[in-house]
Amino acid sequence: MYKARYKKHILSFKRPSGTSRGVLTEKDTYYIILEQDSNSSIGIGECSTLKGLSLDDNEGYEKMLKHACDNINEYILNPHESLVEWPSICFGVETALQDLKGGGNRILFPSEFTEGKQGIYINGLIWMGSFDFMQEQLNAKTKEGFKCIKIKIGGIAFEEELELLTQLREHYPDIELRLDANGAFAHEDALRKLEQLSRFNIHSIEQPIMAGSPRKMAEISRESPIPIALDEELVNEFLMFGKEMLISEIEPQYLILKPSLLGGFSGTQEWIDLANEFGIKWWITSALESNIGLNAIAQWTQMLNNDMPQGLGTGQLYTNNIASPLVIEDSKLWYKGSWNVDEILKGK
Repeated sequence: MYKARYKKHILSFKRPSGTSRGVLTEKDTYYIILEQDSNSSIGIGECSTLKGLSLDDNEGYEKMLKHACDNINEYILNPHESLVEWPSICFGVETALQDLKGGGNRILFPSEFTEGKQGIYINGLIWMGSFDFMQEQLNAKTKEGFKCIKIKIGGIAFEEELELLTQLREHYPDIELRLDANGAFAHEDALRKLEQLSRFNIHSIEQPIMAGSPRKMAEISRESPIPIALDEELVNEFLMFGKEMLISEIEPQYLILKPSLLGGFSGTQEWIDLANEFGIKWWITSALESNIGLNAIAQWTQMLNNDMPQGLGTGQLYTNNIASPLVIEDSKLWYKGSWNVDEILKGK
């Protein structure tokens, strides 16, 4: 028999982090602590939502989390099916169980990554802010050796963003450049802006318009001079029929996959299988989890053998993250060092 409890943790950003949906200074997350009668180990999973985006971001979230913990023996049999409308809780249950099965040492998927022998290529992330702040981040990321940069756009004047990209390309003509609009463009204006952006040799742009208008997104995907990546568009589709319909209608060039938002590894694997079937490329991205969730995603990502730069560089954003072996060196995420999960395990 299993027993579970959860604990809330408020993550504090080192600096306010801007997206087109607002500026973040802190973020709530929850840890599931899982035990088994016949096992002295403890598994830890993380349940993390993004406000205004996650399917399960609603007032009943903590009540449902408590219910899942109180009835864990029911939900743990098939988290993907029983928690299909609670994707972040599904992710937390899945990862806590995988951790417990592995001995409760936070090594969920043993590999050369967890042995410290191989790192995972990641993109450097540039948050929205003033022109000077974004330029400061760009300078820092390029000096750190990142060969792939992802820039969140839509938070300052479009002309300033064009100037920022002009300067970047003048100094770093060969760097891989990804953009993330987070739905900031109006449909009527999107293709014009994409045409202007295309002169900067952009690898891809995530979610140029708001999610929820697949016909409009399909039009943009067909006509855009920049390859289109879907992100937010995927969040509300949790049944295979809906996933397949969405992909076949829009036909994007890339999928951006966040396990916390898509129903854990099981739900994300369904998107990967569809992408492979339709000839669509993809990569994995964390969704502002603490190091507990990031660790699980990174280890799983390593097992997928996807050689594209992944979006796994968010662990350094917080002042009060869980101490972990995850470090960034040479534009790669590495597993080096030890864990300290005392803060999670003490108290309730």
